[in-house]
Amino acid sequence: MNLLLDTHVFLWWDQGGQTLPGHALDAIARPENNIFVSAASVWEIAIKRRLGKLRFNGSAAAAIGANGFHALPVLPGDAEQAGDLIWDHSDPFDRLLVAQAMRQDMTLATADRSIRDFAAVAQLWVV
Repeated sequence: MNLLLDTHVFLWWDQGGQTLPGHALDAIARPENNIFVSAASVWEIAIKRRLGKLRFNGSAAAAIGANGFHALPVLPGDAEQAGDLIWDHSDPFDRLLVAQAMRQDMTLATADRSIRDFAAVAQLWVV
């Protein structure tokens, strides 16, 4: 399975995984699964850290590789689809992650109820 981690799921994993339920830990740790973290999540972490809304030490970009994950770049088509989604949700990071998961045929690991209600994207519900 190709699994795209929502930003909070990546943060929870990076902090040791205690917040993640067993099925999510298993899916992320399973060697046959490819785990991705979007450049959009790195951007979100950097912005929230600068605003004082998030504590994250070190480089989020470096943490992707340190955790054995793959970095997923944001492509122009991802941005275009994120803007075109028929979905009443204004968070640009969520919209971009959903668009990337849809375009790349990935399952989005999330605990975000707003995303859960958007049935057009495959999801691993992380609660």
